[in-house]
Amino acid sequence: MLSSAPVSTLTHSSEFIPVAEYLEGELRAETKHEYLGGLVYAMAGASEEHNVIAANLLGMLHAQLRGKSCQPFGSDMKVRLQTLGDTYFYYPDAMVSCDPSDSGHGWRERPAVLFEILSEDTRRLDEREKRFTYLHIPGLLAYVRIEQAGPEVVVERRVGDTWKSEKLTGLDASLALPEIGVLLPLAELYERLRF
Repeated sequence: MLSSAPVSTLTHSSEFIPVAEYLEGELRAETKHEYLGGLVYAMAGASEEHNVIAANLLGMLHAQLRGKSCQPFGSDMKVRLQTLGDTYFYYPDAMVSCDPSDSGHGWRERPAVLFEILSEDTRRLDEREKRFTYLHIPGLLAYVRIEQAGPEVVVERRVGDTWKSEKLTGLDASLALPEIGVLLPLAELYERLRF
């Protein structure tokens, strides 16, 4: 039996919600919800550190991608995935989309790079479930996980049919994303934060 409760009132649905009902509910929702194969989960708010990093990241992406074909998005743009026969909608903390035909429906299906900012509450989801799902997106070039507790970034890049992981630590490091023509110095990514 389908739930008759609007998505905007749910913290977690234990009953299957059709995709169309989820998308309609998200238009009215006061909080964002992720959709995992028919189950809906409300997203918690983010810390001040998370918000500072997210603003810095989006500002750098916007400045470096201005006038180019790739476009950055913040955490209000969903990514839609099909895996193992199920549909998933996640809200990554940021993404870059380079496919102009992948637009016009309130989500992206073919992002080039996805970013998640880690916290103790989201670490397991970002490093396991989301990672597994994201790395199955055809055309995804990189998945970047950013620590909020200190200057550390892990990037996984597609190299042929495999993924190569690289960890960067310290404010002197820079994250190079030649896949989209972007260089992100960690000192700028973590600007205004003290550790």
